[in-house]
Amino acid sequence: MATWNSRGLRGSTLEEFVNRTNEKYMENGLALMQKIPTPITPINIDKETRHITLAYFDQKSTVDYIGAVQGIPVCFDAKECHTDTFPLQNIHEHQVIFMERFEKQGGIAFFLISFTHRDEFYYLRFATLLSFWERAKAGGRKSFRYEELEPSFFLPKNRGVLVPYLDTLQKDLLARD
Repeated sequence: MATWNSRGLRGSTLEEFVNRTNEKYMENGLALMQKIPTPITPINIDKETRHITLAYFDQKSTVDYIGAVQGIPVCFDAKECHTDTFPLQNIHEHQVIFMERFEKQGGIAFFLISFTHRDEFYYLRFATLLSFWERAKAGGRKSFRYEELEPSFFLPKNRGVLVPYLDTLQKDLLARD
């Protein structure tokens, strides 16, 4: 199995949960979010199974999802974390730059973090990520800890939706006013 393929499967459960959540939001007329595929160029294709066995990424992707929630432009990226410490190296500078520009255009950018070992989802506001990012650039910690996160931005458990981020997005909007 090629490296890109095994790395590409990281977060696939989270991605599936977010995709199903977005479908539910769309069906209920609450949001229209689209998964942005990472562009690749196939190198080797298994002729029998027609599966790509080797490929390279064409360009840096920006975010995982982009769309609109009740008329508000929204973009976000989904990340998994298996410990209580999230390494900032899992977020790329081009993503931060894109999200910063997106917010300057009046949109809302954020990260959905799945703390898999705790079975919890966290809505990481872009402003909060930026403070961690700047701290690292200034020579500080190159990660953030679970304990550093604002408790009110953990997503509530919701029977009808797997990753219920809309209520927390509303909190983010209210915090900006």
